[in-house]
Amino acid sequence: MSTLNVNGSPRAIDVDGDTPILWALRDTLGLTGTKFGCGAALCGACTVHLDGQAIRSCVTPVSAAEGKQITTIEAATDGHDRVGKAVHAAWVKHDVAQCGYCQSGQIMSAIAFLKSLPRGKKPTGAEIESAMAGNICRCGTYDRIRAAVADAARTLA
Repeated sequence: MSTLNVNGSPRAIDVDGDTPILWALRDTLGLTGTKFGCGAALCGACTVHLDGQAIRSCVTPVSAAEGKQITTIEAATDGHDRVGKAVHAAWVKHDVAQCGYCQSGQIMSAIAFLKSLPRGKKPTGAEIESAMAGNICRCGTYDRIRAAVADAARTLA
C-alpha cells in the first residue's frame, strides 16, 4: 500500500512500488488525461509534474513519488493555476490540437517550462524549441505549439 499526493490530495493505492506512475494514475485512480504513448520515455505523452518538474510517468515508479506532489493534466488546466490557465487559453487560441493524443503531455511540458523561467522573461524561439523537444506530435502541430507557448509567456509577462 502506498500513499501518493495527486493533484493536492493524498490517495492510497495498492500497487507494487515499481509500478509506473502512469498506470497508477490511469488504472488505479481513474485519471485518464495522462496518455500512454511509447512506454520508453521517448514521446512525452505521459508527462506529469513531480514536485513541479516534468517527468515521464511511463518509466517513473510509484516508489519515486512517495512524499512528493504529482500534478496531472486534470489539475494543471482546471483554471486555478495562473500558468496552466495561460497555457490552456493559448492552446485554444492557436488551435493547437489536431488529434489531441499528445496534448496533455505537451501542455504539461509547456507549463513546467514556463514556471521554470524567471518572472516576466519571454523565452526565445530556441528556448521554447529546446524545452518542448522531448514531446512528439504525430500530427506535426509544432509551429502551433511553439506559437502557443510564446503567447502564454507573453500573457504571463
